Amino acid sequence: MPIVKAVIPAAGMGTRFLPATKAMPKEMLPVVDKPAIQYVVEEAVRAGLHDVLMITGRNKNALENHFDRNTELEALLRTKGDQRRLQEVMHSTQLANMHYVRQGDPLGLGHAVLRAQMHVGNSPFAVLLGDDLIDSRDDLLGRMIDVHDQRATSVVALMEIDPALSHLYGIATVEVTDEDDVVKVTGLVEKPSVESAPSNLAVIGRYVLQPDVFSILESTEPGSGGEIQLTDALNTLTTSASGGGVHGVIFRGRRYDTGDRLDYLKAIVQVATSREDLGPDFTTWLREFVTRG
Repeated sequence: MPIVKAVIPAAGMGTRFLPATKAMPKEMLPVVDKPAIQYVVEEAVRAGLHDVLMITGRNKNALENHFDRNTELEALLRTKGDQRRLQEVMHSTQLANMHYVRQGDPLGLGHAVLRAQMHVGNSPFAVLLGDDLIDSRDDLLGRMIDVHDQRATSVVALMEIDPALSHLYGIATVEVTDEDDVVKVTGLVEKPSVESAPSNLAVIGRYVLQPDVFSILESTEPGSGGEIQLTDALNTLTTSASGGGVHGVIFRGRRYDTGDRLDYLKAIVQVATSREDLGPDFTTWLREFVTRG
């Protein structure tokens, strides 16, 4: 079945960015001049997924407002003749068919994905995490969908990391295939110690999943951090008789991690320097700033 739906979990508290996230969802923190969450929705749409379900929580109304019409603002911009900003405002409202459901209890990523079951039904779907921004010049999600279509399997995005960071990620055990960027995943473990990590291939925040994952999530016990881990369910899926197993696409492109403060600042710099309208002037200033420092 063709993949047409994307699920974006966005119910986290954003405690690492307090006090900025006391009254504003972390997903609305700007990366240059767009909230982080808009980059994620735009990525889904580029891959052909125009039906987007966002899993939200308490105090996340700003997410819905951002992708909704603001007729007063639109009228003001029209009156001023500011067509450029009007188009930018309208762009976010016309991106996709947006749907929302609350997670309720904060029981982990696996639980958040399970909340999408009624909307997704018995169809394959994509999951995109907002902490990982993939550069628009690198088509990771499209490649994952191609692998899913070819192999009838769930697909995770993998990236080589410094082994010292294994305790921050889900880590995969893999076997090579006939494609350089595709591996068969034979096992997954959530946040292992450096000594016990089976590889340096970490799961990053993109998944293409068979609907079989829902029945597995329903019986998955809380794991690392006392939460229902999607990694644990996928580990079960690697050996399940149904669902076609799990493959991984090894991503070697540009990924911007907005999950902590330092990497968030790096993401802003990387995105700003790549922009045609800002990049040249910002890069010149940045070189001068570094030289003065």
